[in-house]
Amino acid sequence: MSSPIKVAVLDDYQGISEPKFRALDPAKFEVSFFKDTLRPYNHPDTPQEVKDELVARLEPFTVISTMRERTPFTAELIARLPNLKLLLTTGNRNRGLDLDAFQARGIPVAGAVDRNSSVGSESTTEHCVAMILAAARNIAQDDLSVKTGGWQTVPAVALGGKVFGTVGLGRLGTAVGRIMHLAFGMRVVAWSENLTQERADEKAREAGLPVEDARGEKTFKVVSKEELFRTADVVSLQLVLSDRSRGCITAKDLELMKPTAIFVNTSRGPLVVEKDLLEVLEQGKIRAAALDVFDLEPLPLDSRWRTTKWGEDGRSRVLLTPHMGYVEEATLNGWYDMQVENLLRWEKGEELLLRLC
Repeated sequence: MSSPIKVAVLDDYQGISEPKFRALDPAKFEVSFFKDTLRPYNHPDTPQEVKDELVARLEPFTVISTMRERTPFTAELIARLPNLKLLLTTGNRNRGLDLDAFQARGIPVAGAVDRNSSVGSESTTEHCVAMILAAARNIAQDDLSVKTGGWQTVPAVALGGKVFGTVGLGRLGTAVGRIMHLAFGMRVVAWSENLTQERADEKAREAGLPVEDARGEKTFKVVSKEELFRTADVVSLQLVLSDRSRGCITAKDLELMKPTAIFVNTSRGPLVVEKDLLEVLEQGKIRAAALDVFDLEPLPLDSRWRTTKWGEDGRSRVLLTPHMGYVEEATLNGWYDMQVENLLRWEKGEELLLRLC
């Protein structure tokens, strides 16, 4: 009788995958779970011993299940995993995977979607709106104050009639802009490198909004990058991370913002030059930042994001969440259901669902 196939499930912080993978026939599959994420192999601050630790963890496994980009798989890491025969990921794309390297090794990569839901990007949209409101209303600070014996902290700021600036007007930028416009009467301005007013008008129509209001002002007004950062009361990043967009937001942009403005990033940390954002916030140049994503995730315990006393001694207020934009129970359940189905298909030699390479 052959030995069971060794399967590693990485980075499932909530344990949603466990009952699904544990239901597999133990005579065929030996499953191990690793909830702690080791520092990315390709991060410049990752020492060689941590790279070796990651390889030692993964090397025994024939099949690896990964969650989004939490553990990137570079060509160098893939080359050090001789036993790997199948990579299961979540979503329909994963920019943390070197698909060319997988293909060169003949290792199939399969994505996963939630077939029982059409939610799509709604989870991230809801999280982004929640963070904007929480930053404007001081929810985290006031909650902490009440729980530690205090009372009110600083006044909240109104959003009604203010300017919402979206950097990027794709699905998420359109969805968040639509909500802020309809719910709070915010005027929406938008910028991205190739965005035209014609395309923004199309996005407004697709969202069920008029192209112009009664005064002839555009519902989604395309402006320059400089004007967006200079005039917006809330700046929200809604770009896809790519070689072109990496580090596209710098001190030059952030220092244009109003002292009362709120900066929000629920897309990807590396879109912003992190040291520039930290400096602006430590100097208290804007009211607040609300961040769900970071350069290095999970944040190290000694990260300045964790250790700085935000909102004190003239510093800006900072609201942090641990990359929760897509972490919705139904979605994760659907993803792991498809991963298990793909694992069984692969073991039987059947065609994989949502094969990426």
